[in-house]
Amino acid sequence: MAATFHPDLYSGKVALVIGGTSGIGAAVADAFADLGAVVTVTGATRAECDSARASPDFRCRDAVVVDVRDEAEVAALVAALPRLDALVNCAGIIRRGDEHDVAVFADVVATNLTGTMRCCTLAREKLKTARGAIVNTASMLSFFGGGVVPAYSASKGGVAQLTKSLAIAYASDGIRVNAVAPGWVATPLTRTLQDDPQRSAAIVARTPLGRWGEPDDIAGAAVFLCSPAARFITGAILPVDGGYIVM
Repeated sequence: MAATFHPDLYSGKVALVIGGTSGIGAAVADAFADLGAVVTVTGATRAECDSARASPDFRCRDAVVVDVRDEAEVAALVAALPRLDALVNCAGIIRRGDEHDVAVFADVVATNLTGTMRCCTLAREKLKTARGAIVNTASMLSFFGGGVVPAYSASKGGVAQLTKSLAIAYASDGIRVNAVAPGWVATPLTRTLQDDPQRSAAIVARTPLGRWGEPDDIAGAAVFLCSPAARFITGAILPVDGGYIVM
């Protein structure tokens, strides 16, 4: 087999990265662009999108403001694409310490889980035409709980089960549906933990590979799962966590 990531792997292909203006999503978008794809990313606010576009490293076609809780906004985004070969769902929020409040819980689930379902559903027809692929973002918390983040944990457990269910439902359309399950990754979402010497040291100590993950570590897995090299993989939840969950 030819090299999995040859430079024109996604030439002529269109990728959509939901939540791709920063962190893991931005790394995924960059990886697709590096391999020749035309990439659109979304952000939750105008400021996020403007900041992404202003970066000298921005290589995407555009950054679009989309609220994944809003069906009309997601539908308009997908309709504007000429085709769609890869959908990567990276939009997510976490509200540490506040998620036992039912209203906060509902908002986190609406974004992380229902938002993922909404994007998959509205992109299905274009992905079917291209026989494309979906990669959702689960988490190591898809496999175990988090006492201060019950909504995040529940939503990511839901993303894992949703991924398996859509893999079955979309298989007849030629669409593969998989998920990455990141461990502790150095992004703005985990900045508080990175900056806490004791917490950070405990995380690294439990991680067999002995370090925090980087967004590029997740991007490589996402690009692989959308590639021809993964053509017989669907319904998989791939941990990308340096071995954290096996300890």
